[in-house]
Parts: sequence; C-alpha cells; structure tokens
Amino acid sequence: MRKIVLASAIAVSALGLAACSEKTEDAAGDTVENAAADTEANVDAMGEGIEDAANDTGEAVDNATDAAENEATEAEADIQGETETEAAAD
Repeated sequence: MRKIVLASAIAVSALGLAACSEKTEDAAGDTVENAAADTEANVDAMGEGIEDAANDTGEAVDNATDAAENEATEAEADIQGETETEAAAD
C-alpha cells in the first residue's frame, strides 16, 4: 500500500513538473520570438536611418560640387574678363 501511495505521489509530481516545464518552455519560446521581432524592427529602422543619411550625404556632395563649379566659373570669368555664361561655355 505504501508503494502505491509513493508511486502515485511520484506520478503526480512528475506530471506537475512536466506541465510546469511545458509552460516555461512556451514562455521562453514566446520571449525568443518577441526578441527576434524586436531585433528585426530595430534592424529595419537602422537601415532606413542609414539610407536617409546616405541620401543626405549624396545631396550634400552634389551641392558642394555645384558650388565649386560656380566658384570656378566666376574665377575664370574674372581672370579672362568674360561673363560667367562665356566662362561656363569654355
């Protein structure tokens, strides 16, 4: 009789641990999925930020190039005694 009670107690304890463990595994799985989703969202946001920065840098380079070309045209016009239109045509 004592063995039956002990076996029943062990069985109940084992089932309780299995159920608890399953809940823990589910919670851990959910945590991992949430962390992966957060990481993906952060990577997407960083990618957009990098893309925006690259576009801004490209525009700044274009503007600097245009400004340098304008300065060169003005300098050429002053040196050669031409209008800026004539200097730009050279």
